[in-house]
Amino acid sequence: MMETIAVLFLALGCCLCEPQNSGHIQQSGGSTSSCIPCSCPKDDDHLARKVALLESKVQKTEKEVSELRSLVEGRPQVAFSAALLDSGNGNVGPFPGATPLKYKKVFSNTGSGYNPSTGIFTAMVKGMYFFRLSMFNQQIPTPRSVVNLMKNSQIVATIWDMGGTDLNDTGSNAVVIPLDVGDNVYVQLMAAAIIYDDSNLSLTTFTGFLLFTM
Repeated sequence: MMETIAVLFLALGCCLCEPQNSGHIQQSGGSTSSCIPCSCPKDDDHLARKVALLESKVQKTEKEVSELRSLVEGRPQVAFSAALLDSGNGNVGPFPGATPLKYKKVFSNTGSGYNPSTGIFTAMVKGMYFFRLSMFNQQIPTPRSVVNLMKNSQIVATIWDMGGTDLNDTGSNAVVIPLDVGDNVYVQLMAAAIIYDDSNLSLTTFTGFLLFTM
């Protein structure tokens, strides 16, 4: 593309020069033309500088387009966000044992890594991920609210609240962790614990997304 631009500019330059005298060149058809090939060093230098500048700008633009394309094309897109209840409000739990929470109100699920039927996110791409969870409870009765962010069977982060004098409490936690393909991440409600949500307010949420592949 740059070579074509240069040739066009130089070709035009040969017909933009004014003749050095008032004469005309006779063409084969008997007509005359004031556009004659000539040597105009000053104009040629000016055009050459313009072509060089244009080539530089084209190269810079092509580089920027290539960089933007590399950021978008071929990059996996993984992100999800969900709230605990998709209708009504109230406590979830207590359960006799530690139980994965099923976040049923799905706001987004790009890449389909999150399964609302199980509450589990499964990594389909190896990379570094961000996860955040929030928890809300009411103080009537005095709660025992403990939730763990789990990577497979390992506790990664925890939010807990064992009561207080106010009417309700809320808490949140977040991590950045590496995942291999097939790793599972979910939120676990501890045994005998409760947690609250209101589907109109989405007080208790679970969110995650891919930062970059590895």
